[in-house]
Amino acid sequence: MRYALISDIHANLPALDAVLADVATRGAAETYHLGDLVGYSSSPNEVVERIRAARIGGVAGNYDSTVALAHKHCGCRSENARQEELAHISFEWTLAHTSDASKTVLGALPFRLDLKPLGGHVAGPTVTLVHATPTSSLVYVTEDRSDGFLTKMAGSAGLKAGDVICFGHTHKPWHRTVGGVHFVNTGSVGRPKDGDARAGYVVLDVDAVNVRVEFVRVGYDIAATIAGVLAAGLPKEFARFLEAGGTS
Repeated sequence: MRYALISDIHANLPALDAVLADVATRGAAETYHLGDLVGYSSSPNEVVERIRAARIGGVAGNYDSTVALAHKHCGCRSENARQEELAHISFEWTLAHTSDASKTVLGALPFRLDLKPLGGHVAGPTVTLVHATPTSSLVYVTEDRSDGFLTKMAGSAGLKAGDVICFGHTHKPWHRTVGGVHFVNTGSVGRPKDGDARAGYVVLDVDAVNVRVEFVRVGYDIAATIAGVLAAGLPKEFARFLEAGGTS
């Protein structure tokens, strides 16, 4: 079974459209999103509608649930006072500009999805989709996490050797196998942080024996996204962030 997995779109419609166009050429049986449809860019409602119209299932990211529930903050981690200030600016803007209809869609997203590529009638691998971890949408599962951390994470999800757990949240793609369980960070469609400004997503192939993970990068009209960010009155830092692939 081939899946296309997209995550952390963050209201970047040009990036989403470019990725979906590329996905259409890859022969995926299904496309799923791993949350954070909104935040930091200027098209929250358009992104939610595009996902809904394309019938793309997925899970709730921390940004999705906090906007849907009008929480006080997105729960995003900040490394300094300015980042904290920018996070609040983004959240307040997104909360104010996301429609009630979009908030209803965001609020209805499940926390976790389990896929059975071989069907539930036979033993076979499970592909688990979450935004961050099986117990929290706020924990950053970075590539330098220890084997012990990942083993505990797999245990909390009830996973066994041969299973796959996919997540986003850090905006940096990676794949590692620990105890026979595959851990796949799908990166970010709309706000990469790995120094590559192109939109990123994963093509995942799973059968009874093998798991194959392909990290795909797609160029998109960053200028159009930046124009939308600036026209919305969002901080110029958000534009520079996109141009630099998160390294600014």
